[in-house]
Amino acid sequence: MKVDTVNPATGQVEHSQTLMDAAAVEAVLAASQPAFRAWSARPLGERGELLRRVGAGLRARRDDIQRIMTAEMGKLRREALAEVDKCAGACEYYADHAGDYLKDEPIATDGRRSYVRYEPIGCVFAVMPWNFPIWQVFRFLAPALMAGNVAVLKHAANVPRCADVIAEVLRDAGIPAGVFGVLHIDNDQAAGVIRDPRIAAVTLTGSERAGRSVAGNAGQQLKKCVMELGGSDAFVVLEDADLDKTVAGAIASRYGNAGQTCIAAKRFIVVEAIADRFVQRFAEAAAKLTLGDPEDDATTLAPMARRDLRDELHRQVQASIARGARPLLGCEPDASHAGYPASILDGVAPGMPAYEEELFGPVASILRVRDEAEAIRVANDTSFGLGGSVWSGNPERGDRVARQLQVGAAFVNAIVRSDVRLPFGGTKRSGFGRELAEHGIHEFMNIKSVYIA
Repeated sequence: MKVDTVNPATGQVEHSQTLMDAAAVEAVLAASQPAFRAWSARPLGERGELLRRVGAGLRARRDDIQRIMTAEMGKLRREALAEVDKCAGACEYYADHAGDYLKDEPIATDGRRSYVRYEPIGCVFAVMPWNFPIWQVFRFLAPALMAGNVAVLKHAANVPRCADVIAEVLRDAGIPAGVFGVLHIDNDQAAGVIRDPRIAAVTLTGSERAGRSVAGNAGQQLKKCVMELGGSDAFVVLEDADLDKTVAGAIASRYGNAGQTCIAAKRFIVVEAIADRFVQRFAEAAAKLTLGDPEDDATTLAPMARRDLRDELHRQVQASIARGARPLLGCEPDASHAGYPASILDGVAPGMPAYEEELFGPVASILRVRDEAEAIRVANDTSFGLGGSVWSGNPERGDRVARQLQVGAAFVNAIVRSDVRLPFGGTKRSGFGRELAEHGIHEFMNIKSVYIA
């Protein structure tokens, strides 16, 4: 079976990927086992040096990798280059800091000596999405490799060459065969891989539907999993917010990556006292975004990754308008293959898709509230809990509000983003477990207590 990759900007088929048969899948899984034994036995310093070489390889091939990302999922050239650089930085970060994260931790007990030891567990199976096709792989891969684990990747069907180029960079950096494998397979084959006894753990970034399926399968096998699922992040604007900084943050958070970001601001919860001024300036700034060729540096808004995703977003917009939301900007598909212009819906209220669901594209939902207390209530009135931001001229006030948001990451006067130094993940239906920082490297390790009487 072959799966075609369609360029979102042109509608042309870029690549046809043949899915692997059972024998090819078996070869990848079989290779992971001796590779794990050898890789986990390597001194940490050697693993770190190889990971630094991976980072250098990413930087050396950044232009090639950018072109693949842009062709496969439509990412703006400058956004793709920044993504490659971020992945290289993650490799270097874990090479530098894993020693501190993985050293034995002494614990005071009544024994002669007690400590906690961190040990790798084996092969991690990663099911990754298309929207950050390099970064979301390295977000799990850099800590997993430094921990001594090995990995196999099932990437999204529309970014197969992104998966292959990651494998090439690792191979060229000297990462031994079997330490990282790519599986070009469908969802049914992936379910079988999860059940395979050679898989020790599973990590997924994707939709809530995918999370339920993968986590349920992993749970039946009693395998550890990390789920980073959808989000409908609140962007809370209080009446004392600096509008220059707030509007700039709103544009970057909502329309970066064509709005196809789990931690993008999606619900703009604005206190009445500042709402009209914020909405006017936000709409004026959004109207200046230029939808076009993602390879052209003059383009400031990328197309969506697939036409079916664009059509589903428009269905949500139309349904919200039918229930009373007011279209202030855009809200109609572009004439190109998968383009959707920067759009704003005002007067969003409960019962509308724009209030209840995640809008995974360049559409902002304006929710007007009376005061800070109502802003907090509305921000938490969602089944999601990935991230949220608070904008206030008083950082202490912003901190007080941020502490009350039911999310995995709360930012004050800054847009929510993933940072290798901070744990990343959600709560409620946005998933469980953490990636990045010290917390992320410990997720797929045996945390062993040792007691010596």
